[in-house]
Amino acid sequence: MISAQQAPFPNKIQRVMEHPSEEEETCEEQYEAENCTCSSKRASPTAESGSDSPVTLKILQNWVPRVSHYFDKEHYTYVGHQIVIHESIEHFGAVVWPGALALSQYLESNQEQFNLKDKKVLEIGAGTGLVSIVACILGAYVTATDLPEVLENLSYNISRNTQNMNMHKPEVRKLVWGEGLNEDFPVSTYHYDFILATDVVYHHAALDPLLATMVYFCKPGTVLLWANKFRFSTDYEFLEKLCDMFNTTILAEFPESNVKLLKATVREN
Repeated sequence: MISAQQAPFPNKIQRVMEHPSEEEETCEEQYEAENCTCSSKRASPTAESGSDSPVTLKILQNWVPRVSHYFDKEHYTYVGHQIVIHESIEHFGAVVWPGALALSQYLESNQEQFNLKDKKVLEIGAGTGLVSIVACILGAYVTATDLPEVLENLSYNISRNTQNMNMHKPEVRKLVWGEGLNEDFPVSTYHYDFILATDVVYHHAALDPLLATMVYFCKPGTVLLWANKFRFSTDYEFLEKLCDMFNTTILAEFPESNVKLLKATVREN
C-alpha cells in the first residue's frame, strides 16, 4: 500500500476513483499491445468457465459517509460489519488505496470461489489493514505484515476492528521485502493458503525484493491475490515478470480506477 500527503476530502471515493491520465492510458495500451502474456478468465459466480476475458467491475461505495471532526478516519462496510480505518500521512502504507477496496470487495462477493474460512492468510504490505480485517471477518487466520514504521497504525486498526468478535485472532508482524525471510518465516514452519497484496507495486526501488518475497511465500497450493492500480511502465514490467514466474490469471478489472486483480499460483514442474 502507498500513501501520499493530501488534504482532507469530503468523499473518500473521490480520492481513490480518479481517472487514469493520458500517460497511464498510453502505457497500458502499449503494454497490452506488445507485451501481455498473462491469461485472463472471467471470475464471478455466474461466469462461464470457458470465458477468456476478466470480469469488469466497479468499486462500490462501501465507504460510509459520517459526520466527523477527524478527516483521518474512514468508515467502510464489508461482510455486514462496519470497519473504521485510521489513516495517516506520516508513513508509507497509511492510506487506503483503490487496490485494497477492489480486493476487499472481491473477497466479499466471491466467498465460494475463495473460501477463507480457517485458511492461513498472509498480507504483505498490509498498510492500514483493511484487507486483513476483511479476511479476518471471513474467518481466516491472518498475519498482516508491513514495514516497522507502519506497524503501530496497522496494529491499531486491526485490533480496533476485530476485538470482541468471534473470529481467529490476527497477528501483526514486521516484514521488509526480501530481508530475513528464512530467519523470520522459515519454510519448515510457515505455509500460507493465500497471499494477499494490494497496491504494493508503484514507482519505488523495492520491486525485485517484492517479487522475491512473493516467490518465497508462494508454495504449491498457495494462491496469490494481487490488486493494483497501474500507473507506470514499471508496473507493467513487474506484471510481466510475475507472469514469467507464475501461472497468472487476470480475475477482474476496475476501469474507473485503473485497477487489475490477479491470481497467481506456482507452476508445477
